[in-house]
Amino acid sequence: MGQIAAGDAPPEGEGELHRGVELRHLRYLVALADAGTFTQAAEQMLVAQPTLSQQIRRLEYLIGAPLLDRRRDGVRLTDAGSVLLEESRTVLSLIEHGVRRSRQAAGLDRPRLRFALPPKLPEELAADIALRLWSVAALAGVDVSWLEAPVDGAFSLILQRRADAALGWVRSDPATLPDPLEVMTLGEFEPEVWVPAAAAAGRGVISLAELAGMDVVHGPRHASPATYDAWLAALRSVRPDLAFTDPPLRDSLPVTLAFAAAAGRPTAVLTGPLHAVADHAQRDNAQHGQAGAGHAEGSQAESSRGLRAPDADDMVRVRLDRSPLTAIAAVAWSGDLPRHLQQVLFDTADAAALPAAC
Repeated sequence: MGQIAAGDAPPEGEGELHRGVELRHLRYLVALADAGTFTQAAEQMLVAQPTLSQQIRRLEYLIGAPLLDRRRDGVRLTDAGSVLLEESRTVLSLIEHGVRRSRQAAGLDRPRLRFALPPKLPEELAADIALRLWSVAALAGVDVSWLEAPVDGAFSLILQRRADAALGWVRSDPATLPDPLEVMTLGEFEPEVWVPAAAAAGRGVISLAELAGMDVVHGPRHASPATYDAWLAALRSVRPDLAFTDPPLRDSLPVTLAFAAAAGRPTAVLTGPLHAVADHAQRDNAQHGQAGAGHAEGSQAESSRGLRAPDADDMVRVRLDRSPLTAIAAVAWSGDLPRHLQQVLFDTADAAALPAAC
C-alpha cells in the first residue's frame, strides 16, 4: 500500500513541484505523524477520516512519492515523509510566528512563549521555574502558554518548533546540543535510592558498587531516556551485565517498594532525579560544622539509620557515596526567538540556577 503509480506523478520541473501543495496538507501530515493513526489524527483535526486519507494521498501525488507506510497498527513515515514532516513543522511554525508578530504590531496580541514542562519533574524545581517565569514574563508584557509534554535529552520539542522553550534534563555536555538551541543549566540532581534494610546495614550511605551488586528497579526507559541510559552506563561500569527492571506501576513508589521488598534476592529501587546535589552538600557541611552539638548528633544518627519506607518496612532510603548518578536540569530555548523573549528566559534561568555543590 502507499505506492504511487508512475503515470500519476506530477509533471517534472523544479518550478512546478510546489504547485497544489496547501498548508492544510502540511497540517494533516503533522497531525498524522503525531497521532500515529488516521482515526486519531482526523479527530484532532476535526475532519472525517476519509477526507484526511484523501488529502494525504493527494499530497503524495503532488510530491510524487509515498510518504507513509500504512500498517494495521498505524502508520510510519517513509524517508521522504520524514523529510517533509520536518520541513512542514518549520513552515507552519514560521507562518504562525509571522501571523503572531503581525498581530502584535497591530496591537492585537501580546508576545507569547510556549513553554514545555515534562511530567515527573521534582515539584520544587518545576514550581520554582513556573513562578519565576510567570513573574519575569509579566514584567516584560509576555504571555506564557504551558505545555505538559515529555522532553527528551535533545529537546526535540523545540527543534521541531512545537515549543519555544522547555525545562528538562540535559543528556550530556550542554555545549554539544545542536543549533539553534540555547541552554542555561540550573544544577545537578540525584535520585532517591531505596535498598533492603539488611543491605544498608544501619548506614545512610552506600557505594555505587554495592548498588550494582543488587537487582535495580528503575524506569521505564521511555519515561526519561537520557537519565536511564546514563545511569545504566554508570552501573555497568561496575557490573557489565546489569539491566534495570521496570517498576510494576510507574507512578506508585509504595507499590514499587513493596515489589522490591518481596523479591527473592536483594533489590533496590532507583527513582528519577529528585534532590539537588548542592542541597545535600550544604546540609552535610552544616552538620560537620556543628560537631559536638546535640542537634547535629541526632541528625547524623537519624541519617545513619536511613529513612524507612512507610509501606514497605524492609526498605530504607540511603544516599549514594559521592553522588555518581546525577542529571543536569536546564532551561533550553530556540536561538531564533526574538531577543526580548530570549531575555525573559535568560532572566528566569539565571535567577533559578542553583549554587554549585561545595
